Amino acid sequence: MDRLSQILWRERELLETLAYKLEVERMVLASGKTRWLVNVTREIEEVLEDLRATEVLRATAADEAAEALGLTPNPSLGALSEAAPDPWAGILRDHRDAMVALAREIAETSEDAKGLITAGYRSARETLLALGGTTTASYTPSGDAVLTPAATRLVDRSL
Repeated sequence: MDRLSQILWRERELLETLAYKLEVERMVLASGKTRWLVNVTREIEEVLEDLRATEVLRATAADEAAEALGLTPNPSLGALSEAAPDPWAGILRDHRDAMVALAREIAETSEDAKGLITAGYRSARETLLALGGTTTASYTPSGDAVLTPAATRLVDRSL
């Protein structure tokens, strides 16, 4: 149980780091200073890689803890906390609650960043289309651009 708890602490730290890095990414996108986007994306990938490795360790430790408690392999953290004796039941429940809150925060931040990336993509696409002689008239409900050829413009040069 002690090994599982230590791995869960490490996983929580990594989730905290991921939440921070995603917030940085969101701020970089919101500021329009995309020069730093490559750096923050690389840092996020590094954290995700560490998280994947930690998840494997957690799964192994959770299976060992489940076997010691008489549970089937691949138990949920909730099932482990219900079957574990005190003080481990409370410790595992705290880990579960903290990780659920972090996952919710990460999902919200990721959704915000996704919206900013989508807006930036549309803006860049419209700029490129305008350079090519095509403009965006509107968007379909799925977000696809409705393109129209650039209209001929009359310029009154007497002004």
